Amino acid sequence: MRLGVLDVGSNTVHLLVVDAHHGAHPWPAHSQKAELHLAERIGKDGDLTRAGADSLVAAVKQARDAAARLEADDLLAFATSAVRDAKNSARVLRRVREETGVDLQVLSGEAEAIMTFLAVRRWLGWSAGRLLVMDIGGGSLELAAGIDEEPDVALSVPLGAGRLTRERLHGDPPSAASVDSLCAYAEAEVQKAAKRLLEGGWDRPVATSKTFRTLARLAGAAPSGAGLRVPRRLTRTGLHQVLSFIRRMPSAALAEIDGVSPGRAHQILAGAVVAEVTMRTLGIDEVEICPWALREGVILRRLEVLESS
Repeated sequence: MRLGVLDVGSNTVHLLVVDAHHGAHPWPAHSQKAELHLAERIGKDGDLTRAGADSLVAAVKQARDAAARLEADDLLAFATSAVRDAKNSARVLRRVREETGVDLQVLSGEAEAIMTFLAVRRWLGWSAGRLLVMDIGGGSLELAAGIDEEPDVALSVPLGAGRLTRERLHGDPPSAASVDSLCAYAEAEVQKAAKRLLEGGWDRPVATSKTFRTLARLAGAAPSGAGLRVPRRLTRTGLHQVLSFIRRMPSAALAEIDGVSPGRAHQILAGAVVAEVTMRTLGIDEVEICPWALREGVILRRLEVLESS
């Protein structure tokens, strides 16, 4: 069957259309993105702004039309932290439903962590042993660990790269004081989650998300054009070098570096801080980069539901 997955994230609205059936590899048939940076369109009152909501409605309409044109049998639409955290989320979701016919389901941070974990488990297989999975999004950091397809521990921490850039990094490039303050804040937040993760341990630490892929590329990993199956890793030493290099660079200069998305260049420093603090706090020297993440997890879970019905 052909499935459309619409991921309304903190940075992008991403439609992925795949051909898939239970037990088979989901093969991408179409992908399109709109960079809305919804996490940066939350006003001081905590609401998603009118302009942000307008852009969201327009992007969902475009995705709906593309899925219909490609004859998708089903469209799974979900939203993550930017919509989840907005105080007017119920009103925004109602507007999207009324104007587009698309019923956006808001995922909790824990659900994000669980489905991302499922995707990583399927990609790496059972031989990977007990996994630790880390995912830095625009609004939150998801952490999960376990030996099965469902993690024993699934956590969401408010350490998204977009959120932290907006709230805690001031200036372009940010001042040394704001970067140091962010490091201290991130360390305190990760410490809260570390105990539960460290209790069970892990055999294989894995990272996913655009942020980790970008950091790995900056540290010398293969470019995206080399394909999904090329091994990519990020060491803490390499990450420390990247962090030292980019913390004094304006976003315009960062955007010119190969592997950095211009639309996310201003967030990469915050992402690097969170990645470094998380790896250091958990005692991780190296992570493997997995190309599958939340969207693939949603597809796999949907196929399971269809198979059992």
